[in-house]
Amino acid sequence: MVQIEQPANRVASLTPRWLELSALSDTQLLVAGVDEVGRGALFGPVVAAAVILPKSALSELAAANIRDSKQLSAVRRQQLAAQIKAVALDWNIGLASNREIDRINILQASLLAMKRAVLKLKVQPELCLVDGNQPLQELPIPQETLVRGDERSLVIASASIVAKVWRDALVVRLASKYPVYDLAGNKGYGTQWHRQALQQYGPTPWHRMSFRPCQHPLT
Repeated sequence: MVQIEQPANRVASLTPRWLELSALSDTQLLVAGVDEVGRGALFGPVVAAAVILPKSALSELAAANIRDSKQLSAVRRQQLAAQIKAVALDWNIGLASNREIDRINILQASLLAMKRAVLKLKVQPELCLVDGNQPLQELPIPQETLVRGDERSLVIASASIVAKVWRDALVVRLASKYPVYDLAGNKGYGTQWHRQALQQYGPTPWHRMSFRPCQHPLT
């Protein structure tokens, strides 16, 4: 079920069909899609994006076959991220650092990153569509949670792509500083090579020490 925070009459009038990835909206609400990436990584922050798309761009973006960022190649993600940012009314990035992840846990850090992304928008949306089933606490904007939203909502899928490209670029920049972990290849996720490097060299200041693979003592 979609959960509604701070409902308003206009929000309540939305139909399920409007939330489908391939459907176009007839609502007049200014809607932001919000999603996070990097939740399962061992290295680096969890990153979220918030994207507001103009109604005039929805048909073009739907035709571009925008979908969950995990289902796209790196090259295609970069192309679509550029296209999304070029037409968006506004977009922004929020993140929670690896130290914040260790302090408050990955779920709460993911929600915090998404909230930060929304609050950094210069254009204030009238409704936020949030991927998942957890509402963003103390968000001063009406919101709906949408399970598997990156598969069902054009604006959430767009946010997923923008966040993924931004986070991957950050990890690649850091990869040259920590070459033994193959970060450029794994983007901070726990591949066999990455885990072996953690066992041999220990963690960097960017690793998530609350994640078990980062806790192996040096041998």
